[in-house]
Amino acid sequence: MREAPQSGDARCPGVVLLHGIARTSASLTKLERALQASGFTTLNIDYPSRSKPIAAIADDIHPAVARFAERDAPLHFVAHSMGGLVARAYIARHRPGRLGRVVMLGTPNSGSEVADLLSGSRLYRAFYGPAGLELTTAIRALPSVDYPVGVIAGSRFIDPVAGLLVLPKPNDGRVSVQSAMLAGMTDHIVVKASHTGLPRHAAAIEQTIAFLRDGRFRAASVT
Repeated sequence: MREAPQSGDARCPGVVLLHGIARTSASLTKLERALQASGFTTLNIDYPSRSKPIAAIADDIHPAVARFAERDAPLHFVAHSMGGLVARAYIARHRPGRLGRVVMLGTPNSGSEVADLLSGSRLYRAFYGPAGLELTTAIRALPSVDYPVGVIAGSRFIDPVAGLLVLPKPNDGRVSVQSAMLAGMTDHIVVKASHTGLPRHAAAIEQTIAFLRDGRFRAASVT
């Protein structure tokens, strides 16, 4: 795991950024810069997304997040795709004392039918590893949330096979809007973005910042 440098004033609210499976912290760079420009301090972490189960990943990132959480400020989480499941597991196992709000972008909270279809493949299992097998709709239940969560789902897909034939509509090509929803969430919104495009989508970034600041999205409509 590579810990990215912290950036921002120690008195500013902190945001831990968690990327998705088979991605890196670079996939969240645009979102991170927007958060910094809006007055948040960030910790953008690279973690072994394909080599360990989600609970083990949560334990791996704990030392870095715990050091970041020592700041005298609220600690938020912003996560893309599987990163949202890592955030949920982390909070369940190592809940920060100054926990703030959580934004999940395209997180398969109820699993993905794409993972269902591919999980029996030797190639899928070899590439995505233990965490990839936890992304199916038979996903092991994580503890319910008792903290503010905002869910951003995408409704545009690039892969027509997954988007039209595998996933319930609407979907982002990897996760359906229905699967992104989470019992106990505070608010949710749908934007016209693909799964990989969500962290770079202007409306998704704007809505992420709005939720961290106000605890609500600005409009619950397709953007």
